[in-house]
Amino acid sequence: MQPSQLRSLAWLDARALPGASFRELAEEAVRHLRAEHPHYHWVGIYMVEGALLRLWSWDGPAATQHVEIPLDQGVCGYAASTGSIANVPDVDQDPRYLQCFLGTRSELVVPIRAGERVFGEIDIDSDRLAAFDDSDEAFLSAFGSRLAELAADAGLQGHVPG
Repeated sequence: MQPSQLRSLAWLDARALPGASFRELAEEAVRHLRAEHPHYHWVGIYMVEGALLRLWSWDGPAATQHVEIPLDQGVCGYAASTGSIANVPDVDQDPRYLQCFLGTRSELVVPIRAGERVFGEIDIDSDRLAAFDDSDEAFLSAFGSRLAELAADAGLQGHVPG
């Protein structure tokens, strides 16, 4: 991992205190990720609520109209329903993509997952083609795993893909 990614994991670990509000941490996390990783143009955290993903927090130049996404729709729905990372180097070439912003060129969606249970996901958009590499995937997987532990501690349910 890159030094900035390791610093972000340390930042999250320092804020992951017992009894901390998961929602407040999610709001801080999206601001941190966008500020510390310049190619993350828009950052959102969606959480599983029943058969939907609900946007809990975001940071970027504009709000998205997609504040609720069914688990069976879009790149976000794919990642949450399968528990798999979705790295889309060119959103114009992926039929699953639900357009949020005209300037988005690539998207990375990483489950917030502990074991088989998916609590939500981290959704990153970039205005560059192929903006995300293996390092971003590994970093955000580790970040998402830490968030999943906190979500479980907060009593959030998530779901088990299958």
